[in-house]
Amino acid sequence: MSGQIVIFFFATCLVIGSSGFYLPGLAPVVYCKKDAEKDGCKSAIPIYVNRLDSIESVLPYEYTKFDFCQAKDDNSPVENLGQVVFGERIRPSPYQTAYKEDKKCEIVCTQTYEKGKKEDEQKLQFIRNAILQNYQHHWIVDNLPITWCYKTDTGEDYCSRGFPVGCYVTKDGKKKDACVIGDKFSEKDTYYLFNHIDIVLTYHSGEGEEWGSKIGIAGGRIVGAKLSPRSLKHKTKTGPDACSSDDVLGIKSQITDKLEISYSYSVTFEENNAIKWSSRWDYILSSMPHANIQWFSILNSLVIVLFLSGMVAMILLRTLHRDIARYNQMDNSEDAQEEFGWKLVHGDVFRAPRRGMLLSVLVGSGSQIGIMTFVTLVFACLGFLSPANRGALMTCAMVLFVCLGTPAGYISSRIYKMFGGERWISNVLLTSMFCPGVAFALFFVLNLVLWTNGSSAAIPFTTLLALLALWLLVSTPLVFLGAYLGFRRRPIEQPVRTNQIPRQIPDQSIYTKPIPGIIMGGVLPFGCIFIQLFFILNSIWSHQFYYMFGFLFLVFMILVITCSETTILLCYFHLCAEVRSVLGEGSVGRDWRDVYPCSTCLTLSYFPERRRDDLCGRGSAEPYSHCVLSFQDYHWWWRSFLTSGFTAFYLFCYCIHYFVAKLEISGSASTFLYFGYTLIMVFLFFLFTGTVGFFACFWFTRKIYSVVKVD
Repeated sequence: MSGQIVIFFFATCLVIGSSGFYLPGLAPVVYCKKDAEKDGCKSAIPIYVNRLDSIESVLPYEYTKFDFCQAKDDNSPVENLGQVVFGERIRPSPYQTAYKEDKKCEIVCTQTYEKGKKEDEQKLQFIRNAILQNYQHHWIVDNLPITWCYKTDTGEDYCSRGFPVGCYVTKDGKKKDACVIGDKFSEKDTYYLFNHIDIVLTYHSGEGEEWGSKIGIAGGRIVGAKLSPRSLKHKTKTGPDACSSDDVLGIKSQITDKLEISYSYSVTFEENNAIKWSSRWDYILSSMPHANIQWFSILNSLVIVLFLSGMVAMILLRTLHRDIARYNQMDNSEDAQEEFGWKLVHGDVFRAPRRGMLLSVLVGSGSQIGIMTFVTLVFACLGFLSPANRGALMTCAMVLFVCLGTPAGYISSRIYKMFGGERWISNVLLTSMFCPGVAFALFFVLNLVLWTNGSSAAIPFTTLLALLALWLLVSTPLVFLGAYLGFRRRPIEQPVRTNQIPRQIPDQSIYTKPIPGIIMGGVLPFGCIFIQLFFILNSIWSHQFYYMFGFLFLVFMILVITCSETTILLCYFHLCAEVRSVLGEGSVGRDWRDVYPCSTCLTLSYFPERRRDDLCGRGSAEPYSHCVLSFQDYHWWWRSFLTSGFTAFYLFCYCIHYFVAKLEISGSASTFLYFGYTLIMVFLFFLFTGTVGFFACFWFTRKIYSVVKVD
């Protein structure tokens, strides 16, 4: 029954993540003509403008930063916490329309620039820089992005949720960006400004729908919004004939005379009852680049990772079953035999690690991040965090992180108490301050860079105070509450006792030392996420919508399973690592991989004298026998955390590759911001994956030592 529930939930996530975009709680708006306005129906359709951004720069700018036509009223919609943190600044625009009222060449304003006037030169140069770096407008109508749809080089239709400020033709006559779509953009070293917009609004009239019968034929819902930008040199300042010119508006690098730029737009309404309001995002999401490839790539990755996970689990279970059977068979026999393998270190395997305080703090914060990610993805699969609900994803994640301070404090205190720690105040303070403090410090430095460059992504001072209040006044007390509950409970009892005197650890070979195992441990977990990682980075840095949360949830679960299995496997090999060497009389001992004589074998400090019969044969009468060299390294606590946590290093390497190969970011500030945000992401990912590996190895170690008999 439980398996059917899991399968049903996964299927629901896939369906919602791929085709369902109706957001619960977000009601559609019905528009009607002015003469038919009534309750629940309005005629004015406001058009909003969002920040301008570019794939060549990490610095977004607010619409009001540019010398475009500005709205007279500042009736901006309320922004949530996620929108503010992401730098979204939605403002009213001077472009206005009403339901089913077509407009043709409506002049909004005319901006004038005088030669030799420093202020005008600066305003115009800011626009030139935006054109050169391919900054994009983002307009919104009825909570729907107004898209620019065009055909790609392969002949496919693609709808971009932004449109460029303009385009540039270099001094060599090379057309950049949008200049390739027109033959008239041919003058060298010229900036072409897209100052005219043709908007097409598609509506559903309500014919055949229940909601349509209530308003009659006078109303409808917006189900599509598209535009076409044009560079236009207006003939006149007013009238429909102002846009009849075929000449384009080119701006030179230097003003040679008085320059006038007029901004205009046209609006056309089209009826289409085949598109439902709940599926009006489909034409945008279906045209996303690589959308079809993602289905095949993710499924291929799932098959490979599941196959490898099955192989690892099968080998591990078979080997463990044999070891446990051998140990229990030896305990039931009358002859006393020496312990070997992972049972040999049973008296030290649960010995508290060095820097146990720091490890418990990292595990507590990692648990907080893991629970936050899981709950956020569940909400996203259920449709609450769809692209229609702007900023909801970041808002949900931040609120969950703050509210999950109690589990972080509880887990950290329980682990620290298990290690025998007594400085509980230091543990609580570090849990509440260390990891969030590192992330906040990086974020604060990046915010200073944004503020210095006048970017809209800079967090306002009041919002920064609100984030500090959430951290210090909400999250920190919750961490104290969780730590209080954790320290009140009895310490976690281990299945075996720990010896008072620690066992001496012999010298390790190269492949049994921690670093090689840690480096290898992150390869397989990274292999199951790198395809999905490409689309996530695209959504962040290439300003594309990410909507396939069903697949992301599956990849998240596979990442957890892969981290767990990889860490368990390496932990098992680490605990029971041993080498069997053939002993020959007169052999020269050079290395543990070489042949040892019995006398040399017995001089090794980690072989008790009573093992002579096992090592060198009964009474040392046999000229050849086998010598078992056990490495006996029981320091697995930190190794388990770092093994799976090293996946974050591969994530950072991939981000560097993505920056070099996929992005065209230029400028020191943008480069600094990219790697700054990447460091925050890698740090959080390190905490999460390390915590998964720690708990998996902790559960595995307790399990295997609880099923064998130990004197």
